[in-house]
Amino acid sequence: MRVLSIKAKSTFFVCFHHSCNNTVTLSLKQMQQQLKNVDCIVEVHDARIPMSGRNELFRSTLLGVRPHLLVLNKCDLIEKDMQPVILKALTDNGVTSDVLFTDCRTPQGSGVVDVVPAIINKVTDIYRYNRESEKSFNLLVIGVPNVGKSSLINVLRNYHTKKKKATRVGAVAGITRSLLTKIHVCYDPPMYLLDSPGILEPQVRNIEAGFRLALCASMQDHLVGVINIADYLLYWLNKHGHFSYVEKMGLPGPSDDIIELLTLSALKLQKFIKYKDMSKGGLVVQRPNIEAAAVKMLKMFRQGELGLFVLDTDFLPSAHNKPL
Repeated sequence: MRVLSIKAKSTFFVCFHHSCNNTVTLSLKQMQQQLKNVDCIVEVHDARIPMSGRNELFRSTLLGVRPHLLVLNKCDLIEKDMQPVILKALTDNGVTSDVLFTDCRTPQGSGVVDVVPAIINKVTDIYRYNRESEKSFNLLVIGVPNVGKSSLINVLRNYHTKKKKATRVGAVAGITRSLLTKIHVCYDPPMYLLDSPGILEPQVRNIEAGFRLALCASMQDHLVGVINIADYLLYWLNKHGHFSYVEKMGLPGPSDDIIELLTLSALKLQKFIKYKDMSKGGLVVQRPNIEAAAVKMLKMFRQGELGLFVLDTDFLPSAHNKPL
């Protein structure tokens, strides 16, 4: 079994370095300024990466100041019997916050109905300082990009107020660009949520954690490269004995060569790129579009078509950290 290539690691670090800028600091400052008007912090994260993707800057600057609820969204993309395993792993790693698993694609999604009661339970009996006389509750929603923060706000708003979505939602990391005004999401009790731009930690000390963030679309694909991300996905699937991609992508068998795999997939999908071959006098020829095949492979993973996986296997108990 091959290891992740040095080239892939180097590419990730270069791309990640260029993708980080002062918006991280600015967004944290914006959120810190809002804390005096906040009763509870709701941290949304991707259930597939419950440990490695969580932003340490949140813990050091925001958490502990106000009651905290951890919402692990996209739980429909992991096996349900993994939820208690994840809870134990979080506890073993010092996470003491209340944790909910949700699927925020629709108001009927798993765990959606439990969010507001969990928040009420967190804030009902606490001293609210300057907000003690207020009848309404203000919540700050935080998390890294593309984990479902805006989806959570919209689904709560729809479920409890029957109103349509109030924040823009998309599959691209970083849709929410600035701290929004209050969004009314519940009438009884009156509850308002502040959405925040996704904040990614400016340093990724673990290369695998970085690639997992990219694989779960918490970084824009073009910053790391779809072929590099697909290469990590292939490496992870093979390492853990998950070979459903063979049938799903119409391959003759497992492979550890991402270029070979994507070439075969592009041929099957009839995806080609036309270009002029100057060595043949400018003759227009075509080659397999491996980038399109990589995009297709990533889309299949992100929609659960390749299987339901928790990527943070290194944080799980040994019984859940072995190839099938």
